[in-house]
Amino acid sequence: MLEFVKMHGLGNDFIIVDAIKNKVDEFSKLSYRLCRRHYGAGGDGVIFVLESEKADFRMRIFNRDGSEAEMCGNGIRCFAKYVYDNKLTDKKSFDVETLAGIIKPEIVELKDNKAYLVKVNMGKPILERKDIPMEGEPGNVIDEPLKLADKEVRITAVSMGNPHAVIFVDTFSFDIEVLGKEIEEHPSFPKKTNVEFIQVVNENEINMQVWERGAGVTLACGTGASAALVASVLNKKTERKAVVHLLGGDLEIEWAEDGNVYMTGPAKEVYKGEFNI
Repeated sequence: MLEFVKMHGLGNDFIIVDAIKNKVDEFSKLSYRLCRRHYGAGGDGVIFVLESEKADFRMRIFNRDGSEAEMCGNGIRCFAKYVYDNKLTDKKSFDVETLAGIIKPEIVELKDNKAYLVKVNMGKPILERKDIPMEGEPGNVIDEPLKLADKEVRITAVSMGNPHAVIFVDTFSFDIEVLGKEIEEHPSFPKKTNVEFIQVVNENEINMQVWERGAGVTLACGTGASAALVASVLNKKTERKAVVHLLGGDLEIEWAEDGNVYMTGPAKEVYKGEFNI
């Protein structure tokens, strides 16, 4: 039996597994089984807590289709809550090794002596096309046309350790699943991409809906909200600090003067369980 904890960040839900305590093999296959909504615990992804030689902890995250992601903003807040609440550390700020580099979460608010509000230094956004990665001529991708099967959309591409295509919209009256999947799998993105649809409310607020690579429509995406704020600044639509309204709740995002993006939002535990592997 494999012990796990179910958590969510604004409805973006994850299964957290202590892979230091529990021996885990075949991460991808196990993640797919755990995430199946009607046959497993159900979730947008599985997060494994591991030891690290270069940080306090190492995080591996797998999407519900079994693919591994570089990083996840909502996920790392849940990761931080897990290691603090389960006394794997007594520090409120620590380093986490991810495929996107070292990420630094900080627990800034407790509830009943448990971590609740977490601020994360998401690092500096990557804007060079080849590093996102995206096919095409060198340079930044800002308000650039992308040809689809029967239409054209304009995208701003940002990597927050994982790729994002940000699209500004006036309304959400379109099929996000159809459009999101087509853009995710567009040949311009060799590693596929997350897709954010952004409606600017004012210079300090944006509405966002997201199609996540390997997971589909989710209620929130932390790296996506970070990329959305960066894209909004690059397109001169918002200030450098804004509240991002997602289907699952709000995140506060700031692209600070030091070049780093800071994300602040909650993480909540839903239940503990065991899975028969």
